[in-house]
Formats: sequence, structure tokens, C-alpha cells
Amino acid sequence: MNNSDTFPAGDPTALAASAAAFLAKATGVERHDLALVLGSGWGGAAGLIGETTAVVPAEDVPGFSAPSVPGHVASLSSVRTPDGRNVLVLGARTHFYEGKGVRSVAHGVRTAAAAGAKIVVLTNGCGGLNPEWTPGTPVLISDHINLTAASPLEGATFVDLTDLYSSRLRAVALEVDPTLSQGVYAQFTGPHYETPAEVQYAKRIGADLVGMSTALEAIAARAAGMEVFGMSLVTNLAAGISTEPLSHGEVLAAGAAAGPRISQLLADIIAKI
Repeated sequence: MNNSDTFPAGDPTALAASAAAFLAKATGVERHDLALVLGSGWGGAAGLIGETTAVVPAEDVPGFSAPSVPGHVASLSSVRTPDGRNVLVLGARTHFYEGKGVRSVAHGVRTAAAAGAKIVVLTNGCGGLNPEWTPGTPVLISDHINLTAASPLEGATFVDLTDLYSSRLRAVALEVDPTLSQGVYAQFTGPHYETPAEVQYAKRIGADLVGMSTALEAIAARAAGMEVFGMSLVTNLAAGISTEPLSHGEVLAAGAAAGPRISQLLADIIAKI
């Protein structure tokens, strides 16, 4: 995989600006204040944070395409919160394993930044390495390990990733729910699940969570000047931690079961950030 497998040639920030301009016209919202990427299990949050004022099919927006993963929404939405903020909900997440290139993976957050968003909320469903985190447990992402051997940044673009997952925003989340755990997220390439040996490797280098998204988006968001808040939903214990075989059906089932509770939690956090 490379940075331009199926993504349009040219400057990716220029295409993000074009997508943002298209969304401003399609939604009637000139500027969005916050962006929200909803992963497996988190979809219900969009309806709880405010009034949906516009829904745009993903394939209509420059640089976007409909997601290929069951459980992900094929649209982008504009939501107005009770306090008057506009939230851009990116339902059409592109995963690295889809083979569309890293530029495509980063396009959503780059578009959000071009649309004016200063904060991006990244969510996902993932495997847990802590046996105490049963399926359905939400975990704040405190840091990540990028195991994709790729970066959304090109050329001599040196970006500091210290406190990438904002400690300020995590503190806000803990005010909403002091019982929330925190952990380090490791992004693998996928689409296959990790082997038990790979899970043990991830654990030994400091990971608490394993999945197939988020890290590349977070890097792109930081480079674009956004403050990043990340939350994972443990949908299953990772391979070797659990004796049960892994399946995407299990991920969807755990997400559906936890959905109402974690969606309300996320909505409550967004109301305070």
C-alpha cells in the first residue's frame, strides 16, 4: 500500500479544502466546530449530541467513498448541539486495509480541519489485552503505537506527537465518568485479526488495545492543528487473551449491546468539551 493507491493525484490538503467547501454548500453550515468519527458500536452518539440538520452521501463529497465495512455509515452529517456548535459527523471512515492509500485514510480528518474543526473525536471498536476489560467496556486512548509501517505525512513534515491524545480532553471525560480506564492503542494493518503472538508482542511494547484504525487519523489530525480525543470500545478480548475464536459478528454484537450506554457517555463528554 502507498499514499496514492486509488486517491486522486495532487495536494491532499487541496482536495480536503474542496471537500470542505462542498460540505459547507451541501449542509448550509459555513464552519464546523468539532468533528466526530464514529467507529463500531458508537453510531448512536450522533443522534444524542444534538439535531441533525443535514446528511450528505459520502460518495457525493470529493475524495470520499462509501465504507466497505458492515456497521459503518455511508454518509457525512452536520449536527447542531444545544449550545449552538456545529459537529461534522464522519460516518464514512476509510480503513488502511481497504487498499485505497494512506491519503484516503486521512482525508476525513483533513476535511474536518479544512471545515474549521478544532477538535476531532476518534472512536473505534477494538480488542482488549486486559482481561478485566470485558466486551462493552469503553476505554480512553492515552497514546498509540502505529504498527502499520506507514504515515499520513509526506516529505519533511516533522510533527510532535507528545500528548497526541489530549490530556485536557481526557480530564474532561473523567469528570463525566471518573471510572473510565485509559490505555495505549496499537493499530495493526488488518484486515485479518492479530495472532496470539502478535498480541503478546503488542502487550510487551506497551499496548492495552489492538485495532485497525485511529492512529493514522490521529497523526493527520495533529498535523492539521486539531486537538485529538480518542475512545475505544472493547468489543472482544484479543487473540490469546480469550480462548474463543474472533469474528466480526462478535464485534458487531458487542457494539450493539453496548451502543446505547456508550453513545450516551460520548454525548455527555462532547457536551462538555
